[in-house]
Amino acid sequence: MVKFLETLEEFKQALMNAGDKLVVVDFSAVWCPPCKAIAPKFEAMSEEFNTDAVFYKVDVDENSETSEQEGIQAMPTFIFYKNTKKIDSFTGANESKLLEFIKKHI
Repeated sequence: MVKFLETLEEFKQALMNAGDKLVVVDFSAVWCPPCKAIAPKFEAMSEEFNTDAVFYKVDVDENSETSEQEGIQAMPTFIFYKNTKKIDSFTGANESKLLEFIKKHI
């Protein structure tokens, strides 16, 4: 299940709580058509890889502090973290690329 991170503090805590698990964060917006298109796929991947990774969403409008800190300029942007450090990212609603990045970093 994908959880929304509503504040910068929640975001930081989520990264720390994950330990050495992969953290995948979908930076999106409710008004963004590509974000809506990839959302069910992101949810399905969160269930498929729930033992190896943790999945979160950040609404760029509701949590602008986190979005600004992470340098989000387009949606959806997926950022991958391990041990609280950013290890990879890409922008766009590309299901195969998302799956490839998850498998690469688990």
